[in-house]
Amino acid sequence: MAQRLDYKALAPEAYKAMSALSVFVAGSGLEAALRHLVKLRVSQINGCAYCCWLHAEDLRALGEIPARLDCLAAWREAPYYTARERAALDWAEAVTQIGHGHAPDEVYRAALAQFGEAHLVALTYLVVEINAWNRLAIPFRMEPPKI
Repeated sequence: MAQRLDYKALAPEAYKAMSALSVFVAGSGLEAALRHLVKLRVSQINGCAYCCWLHAEDLRALGEIPARLDCLAAWREAPYYTARERAALDWAEAVTQIGHGHAPDEVYRAALAQFGEAHLVALTYLVVEINAWNRLAIPFRMEPPKI
């Protein structure tokens, strides 16, 4: 597949607005590794190859161990994730798949207990952010680099 068009160049003001959301999320106080784990997991759900590649690279650069990357799609069954990460991943999946259960109360309560109100809002903006990037990258056929 070849990239269909350059959405950044064709709508620079929209791209600037999206980038501002990314800057907010990066400065929200959420740990970098947690942010990229969530971004990678949401990108896996959405099937965004470019974003999967990008956030796996980000995690490797942060020193993430391979087993945590390898098992992220099956995080519920893998012993590699903290309670905080599990709450974030569960919340990210619920928000991404909002049509399947509308973010259940038990998932909300677990995330709120781990993050508190302000960081839960930041986490939700993180999920919104990566879902939006996926929805640009997928239809316009952003590709990871050739290997």
